[in-house]
Amino acid sequence: MELGAFNSATFDSNEYANGLIAPVGKDDITTALAKLNFGIDDVATQLKNLVTEHHHALLAQAAGIGDLEGSLSSVTHGLDDVTASLEKLRQKIRVPYQSLASHVLRLHRLQQATDVLRRTARFVILARRLDAQMLDVDKSPAVDPPTQPQSPNPVALASADSSDDVRNFGVEGERERTIAKAALSVAELVALLDEATEQQAPQVQQGEDEDEQDDAHRHSFEAVRIPLRAINAVNRHIPAVEEARSKVSREMEHMVLAGLQNLNQSMLASSLQTAYNLHVLPQLVQSLVSDLSDAVDSRIRAAFDLARLSKDVSAKEPPSNSSLVYKSRLRTEPTNLTAPQWTAALWTRLETLIEELAGACIKVYTLERVLRLKKDPVTQTTFLEEAMKVLENKPTSTFWGTLARALEKHCRDAAKGSTFMAQTLSTGYPRFLRLFHEFFAKISVHTDTVYAQQQQSPETIVTLRSISHFENLYLSRVSGRLNEAAASALANVSRGAPPGAADGVAVARAYVNELDAARFDPLLVRSVARVVGSAMDNLAIRVDGYVIKDRSATTLLGPLATPQQNLNAQMASFLYHCEGRMIALEKDYPENTAAIFSQGVKNLRAIYMKAVEPLLQSIRREISAILARLHRVALGKGLDGAMGGMGGGASPYMKELCDKLAFIRAEPLAKFQVGDLLNEWVAAIVRHVIRTFVLHVSIARPLGESGKLQLTSDMTELEFALDAFMKDPAPLSAGGVKKSPKPLKLLDAVGEEYRMLRALRPLLFLENSQLASPMAQGVPPLVVLHHIFVRSPMPLPHTLHGWHEAEYVKWVEEHTPAEAWTLVEGGLSHWEKLHDSTDHDGAQEYIDLAREVLAQARASFSR
Repeated sequence: MELGAFNSATFDSNEYANGLIAPVGKDDITTALAKLNFGIDDVATQLKNLVTEHHHALLAQAAGIGDLEGSLSSVTHGLDDVTASLEKLRQKIRVPYQSLASHVLRLHRLQQATDVLRRTARFVILARRLDAQMLDVDKSPAVDPPTQPQSPNPVALASADSSDDVRNFGVEGERERTIAKAALSVAELVALLDEATEQQAPQVQQGEDEDEQDDAHRHSFEAVRIPLRAINAVNRHIPAVEEARSKVSREMEHMVLAGLQNLNQSMLASSLQTAYNLHVLPQLVQSLVSDLSDAVDSRIRAAFDLARLSKDVSAKEPPSNSSLVYKSRLRTEPTNLTAPQWTAALWTRLETLIEELAGACIKVYTLERVLRLKKDPVTQTTFLEEAMKVLENKPTSTFWGTLARALEKHCRDAAKGSTFMAQTLSTGYPRFLRLFHEFFAKISVHTDTVYAQQQQSPETIVTLRSISHFENLYLSRVSGRLNEAAASALANVSRGAPPGAADGVAVARAYVNELDAARFDPLLVRSVARVVGSAMDNLAIRVDGYVIKDRSATTLLGPLATPQQNLNAQMASFLYHCEGRMIALEKDYPENTAAIFSQGVKNLRAIYMKAVEPLLQSIRREISAILARLHRVALGKGLDGAMGGMGGGASPYMKELCDKLAFIRAEPLAKFQVGDLLNEWVAAIVRHVIRTFVLHVSIARPLGESGKLQLTSDMTELEFALDAFMKDPAPLSAGGVKKSPKPLKLLDAVGEEYRMLRALRPLLFLENSQLASPMAQGVPPLVVLHHIFVRSPMPLPHTLHGWHEAEYVKWVEEHTPAEAWTLVEGGLSHWEKLHDSTDHDGAQEYIDLAREVLAQARASFSR
């Protein structure tokens, strides 16, 4: 038989029996009952067997239960004793506690009554004092509120601004002190009325015991403070207090407005002290700053309002005599006939606007100065710190921010909405900017704002940026005028009429005029300088496109300069005179301004030098090629063998050189109208001629006595040719521009090279022993070394290395003297290695001379 069901904790005998009987039919009930009876008997048998098996343990448990009953009875008796003792102790504590609580409640009520009497007495005393103070206020003359704006007095403002201490605000009037005291009394009275607001007693919740309910009632009495408004004696004074409060507030507002309008710092300080006593100082300052900001915005909006401008212009027009004249509706744009009247009216409105803005700005700075210097005498807290509790920024910062935003918005809207406004203020932007200069000058006396060439306050920069829309339009017009001047100068280049010096001066004058027009403003002049620099860059690019760069611009065939050379010369003259005027202008402007357009000036120079440099290089190459023909002349004949053939004339190469120099000076170079710069080019060419000639003469080999005489004749001819070359063939051009204001002299322009040329003549006739002596001074050591090699059997450096004479001369020009000396010394060493100690050709004398000259040259070079 399954016994698991009987061991279940939820076993129910009735349900079990019903479960067995339910599925059985009526005929089988007897059988089911028999089974149940059998099961019951079986369970009883098993229980009996278990009791029999465990009877000893069951008997022991029964004995233990009897002992436990005795112990539990003793514990129950002890708990009853503890409960009785606790009840007696509670009775001893509760009765004194309830008595003490009742006395405490009575004491609290007495304290409440005392507090009410104290506050009532204080209120009555203050009310009576306030009445007396208000009588004094009524007896003193009232402060008239300002009716219309007045122009501030600069002298009075300057004297007030010189104060750095609150004691220097001025003599405070008796009325102002009385109002401040009355405000303090009103504030204390209001505080007494409002400090005791009746509070709700805490609710006693159900379920709390009696002690907790008593505590809750006691705390509710302590939390309640009787308000003074519930006292009849106090209520009689409340209307007078309210009336006094209203009157003090009105007087305070009138004093604030009068103090700001007249910039009376004493009155303003008194009014702010009154507001501080009334605990409304932050709200008052916020309201004042907001009103001033709104006034600034409205004034700016009205100044740029075309509808109002049109009404002003229409109001000033004389009435028509004819009643039949047709009157059109109000115009928002002027006609050609009314444009001058509209322009005059606009500038008048702007001038008025600047005066109003200056007045508002001075008021804001005066207000902030008083707030910063004025302190509460008790807490020593500055009024500005008190006001900043509700302000986001200082009053001055708020003013400048409002001014900048309003100007930027209304200027942009006016420019977009009116062609007349955009054209007038962009064309007359310098005049518009001068109005702001007047604004900064007016407020600088009363503020720390600075706007000068060296320093600009951040507030001024932000303000001027707000009108940058008109500045951008003005700069666009400036750029257009400058580009138009350049285009006008270059208009006829394609027709064969390039610009000249006069055109360069005209273009530079346009640059100068624009810079001079903006010179009064440190920021505008920098912006214009950027435009001028950009215009010069564009001019340089355009001119570079016209410059001829092919061979026709550098050929020197003659007899006349080519058209391409003439065009390049005209272009260079055009840029030179433009550049020269701009370089002179850099000294008239601050360094930071001149640096802006200086790069454009450098670009102009780079372009015209780019047109000139190829011609100068061609001249140097042509001269070098002609002088290299010196070595074709037979210079090695003796004096006797050449007496019959000497005619005293110059060599063919020298005649060709003189003719070429005359052509260069009279044709290609004469076309350049570049002033002193042409003298520099001429001097550079002369130095190149002399150096190249001296080097070729020093390496001419063989050289006999007849050759020396011939070279002497060539030197004389060369001096005459160079002297003529340095003279200006045509001092004035066709346009009247002087091309060479200072005539050059050969000795002054190329003194070192000229002395070298003059010293070369006696060098040719010195004895060998004199070549290393001071008699050879004035000639470069390299030339002396070459002459020693010419007299000796040793090969010259170019012969040793297999160079042509022209190649060697070019190498010497491109390297330093020390490198040339090293090359010569290498030739000496090479000769010594080849001939060891033998001296069959008599070269040792020349070797010693050469080394002596080298030693002297290096010693002089090291010093």
